[in-house]
Amino acid sequence: MQLTKNLSGSTLTIAVDGRIDTTTAPVLENELKESLNDSIDSLIIDFEKLAYISSAGLRVLLSAQKAMNKQGKMVVKNVSEEVNEVFEITGFCDILTIE
Repeated sequence: MQLTKNLSGSTLTIAVDGRIDTTTAPVLENELKESLNDSIDSLIIDFEKLAYISSAGLRVLLSAQKAMNKQGKMVVKNVSEEVNEVFEITGFCDILTIE
C-alpha cells in the first residue's frame, strides 16, 4: 500500500494505492493520527487506486470518521464497485460520505 498526502489549507487529501488489510491498516491509522490535527477541518480519502479493504481498514475509516465528526467533515472519493459493495454490506455507506 502506498499513501500520498496533500495538504491544501485546512483540507487534507490522502490517496491510497493498493490494499488496506491487517498488515497495512496500521500504517494508514498512524498516518491519520499524525496528520489529523485541530487545523484540519476537511479530510478527503481518495480510493481511486484501492484494490481491497478488510475489516481492519473499515475500523481505521470508522476511527477517522469519529475524529472528523468533532472537527469537520470526511469524504471518501473514487470508490470502486468492489469496495462500495463492502461498504453496502457492512452498513458503512450509511456512516461515511461517499462521492
